[in-house]
Amino acid sequence: MSQADMARQSVPEAPAVRRVPVREILPWAALALVLGAALLYFVGAEQGATSLFGGTWVHEFTHDGRHLLGFPCH
Repeated sequence: MSQADMARQSVPEAPAVRRVPVREILPWAALALVLGAALLYFVGAEQGATSLFGGTWVHEFTHDGRHLLGFPCH
């Protein structure tokens, strides 16, 4: 065997790169955006001026998360 053949055998081949089309990513990105916006609304704004639900149960459920993220709630 020549040195060139030995060098080719010792170098591992690079793995094939799989390209993901935007069409496959777009629905998941939209879902993540909607869920993120809903989470931000419930933690940051619900039980305030734009309240959708009556009572204080949403506020109490998200109370510690509001303080952790820096939202004032009282």
